[in-house]
Amino acid sequence: MRLPQLLSDLIGDLQEPGVLWQAVAIVASMVLGWALARVIRAQVRQRSAVANPGNEGRNAAVRSFTRVLGPLLILGALALSRYILAHYQHVNILNVAVPLASSFVLIRTAFYLLRRVFARGSEQLGATFQTFEKVFALVVWVAVALYITGVWPDILHYLDRTTLPIGRNKVALADILQAGASVVVLLMLALWAGTALDERLMGVQGLNMSLRVVLARVSRAVLIVVAVLVSLSMVGIDLTVLSVFGGALGVGLGLGLQKIASNYVSGFVILLERSLSIGDMITVDKYSGIVSQINTRYTVLKGLDGIDTVLPNEMLISSVVQNQSLSSRNIRGSTVLTVAYGSDLDVVIPLLQSVAAGVPRVLETPGPGVSLNSFKPEGFELELGFWIVDPESGRGGVISEINQRIYRLVESGDIKLAKAALTAEQVDRQIATALGNISQTVTN
Repeated sequence: MRLPQLLSDLIGDLQEPGVLWQAVAIVASMVLGWALARVIRAQVRQRSAVANPGNEGRNAAVRSFTRVLGPLLILGALALSRYILAHYQHVNILNVAVPLASSFVLIRTAFYLLRRVFARGSEQLGATFQTFEKVFALVVWVAVALYITGVWPDILHYLDRTTLPIGRNKVALADILQAGASVVVLLMLALWAGTALDERLMGVQGLNMSLRVVLARVSRAVLIVVAVLVSLSMVGIDLTVLSVFGGALGVGLGLGLQKIASNYVSGFVILLERSLSIGDMITVDKYSGIVSQINTRYTVLKGLDGIDTVLPNEMLISSVVQNQSLSSRNIRGSTVLTVAYGSDLDVVIPLLQSVAAGVPRVLETPGPGVSLNSFKPEGFELELGFWIVDPESGRGGVISEINQRIYRLVESGDIKLAKAALTAEQVDRQIATALGNISQTVTN
């Protein structure tokens, strides 16, 4: 359809009484599509909020998908209207409206897939991502304009005739673009399916968290590999050539990528043997924190000070790891004090136990205990031990609260702390002072 012919057909339709039916079909399709999309969106949001009250990522994905429903329903209504009216009159205006609605659906669908893959949940989109969306929308609108005006067949013919030398063969530019488009589309669908499967697996409460992460990572990798292989076979590329690439990749892993490969293998080992799980409180070397993410290459520790530490998975395999949540979440804390000789330990020990038992985070079973560690020159050294069940919250706050309560008992006189023993220098200074006072007394 050439542009002059298109304009002539549109002007001809405008001069016929049947144009009103096309206008009514377009308006009715838009109203019906948006109304149905609004109703479906409200019901889906309500059901999603009830079925997944704590899964914000899944709820956001559902809300994002409902934005595609409006243009999709409008396109369906327009196509149906064109099919019905085509039996009774010319539908040139609807022939223009349907491609426009199709482009709108394509843009909304592509945005939905991109946001689901690269901007999960409520994450903010970067300026580069937003610019890419605008460029993609512009390309789609230009392609639709070329199709409507009839220029698109000429462009396809030019791309078919233009060839590029690749190796010993010449490949048409249209085939190269088709191959790239198929790879991109199938890869995006694979990533979208992997993201959806990841969220679904993370919502299964019956599986161990590490097993869920393993299944999600493996399924995504399998989907990506299948998408690439299918797209390559669709454009006629012989998959046997990949054996050469596989050999080159093996050499590359052996020489320069062995650390990266080691981290990936270590990540799957950690997830499969379940030595670490998301939410565990661990200490590796000088790093301590809560395991917030276990990825295939690295693990993220969130420290009690709010700082995230990215640790290579190989470090978690080859180093000593203290996991405070592996077999039990109960961890012990203690504070040491020295009471003066002459204190009644039968009174002091129960008093210290009651002090620790009154702190909210201290467990009743096993309860607080006091042990007599040693006899210091200045007094009895007592250790007050206690247990907590939330290592991710740290022990510093509990120890501080217990020490404050002990200090109140010291101020009230219920507990007498030992005075520090005098050092040799302090003893010599006191002897010198005493001798000086005696000498001055004798002189007087």
